[in-house]
Amino acid sequence: MTPAELAGELGRALAGVSATEAAGAILGFVYVLLAIRQHRAAWLASFASTALYLVIFARAGLGMQAGLQVFFLAAAVYGWFAWRGGGGGDALPVTRVGARSQLAGAAVVLLATALSLRASAAGAITARETLDALTTWASVYATWLATRKHLESWAWWVVIDVLIAVLCWRERLYPSMMLYALFVGLALWGWRSWYRDMNRPPSPPASAA
Repeated sequence: MTPAELAGELGRALAGVSATEAAGAILGFVYVLLAIRQHRAAWLASFASTALYLVIFARAGLGMQAGLQVFFLAAAVYGWFAWRGGGGGDALPVTRVGARSQLAGAAVVLLATALSLRASAAGAITARETLDALTTWASVYATWLATRKHLESWAWWVVIDVLIAVLCWRERLYPSMMLYALFVGLALWGWRSWYRDMNRPPSPPASAA
């Protein structure tokens, strides 16, 4: 595809975006930026973005996607309280999740994907359907990791965003492909930022006056 054709595709896509969808996308972008900075308001942006997408998917008759947004709404509420920290006002620290938990999470994602494909398949299962189901369930697990401030959530988002970008490329959704390519970069930035924060030595106590 030439640059002129790509520009045309982008222009047509933007022209067809509703105000609700545009607001949802912008708030989703804000959520990622705030999450990178470990700002608790990230979950407010996530809740608002998810609420808009719940309306969008419900109006489009996409029941499974609308149901997924209900989970994301609950995750946003949980993340808001989890990131508040415990007693003493300490913020929830960035931590790592063990390999065993990662393997268990991956197994659940694969199982849920297989069950979803089996339940919805009317014929041969296509790569499109597989990528759609896989990224959906992986997003659920990655969101849970993010609510607990586990560093590995960003690694999951890198893989998820790459797969969604591939899916968009296959479907000739080039503007969305570019958006998810941008999300890949943001996820890498988030991983680096959280990793540095996790390994930062504690500040020395202030000397007594």
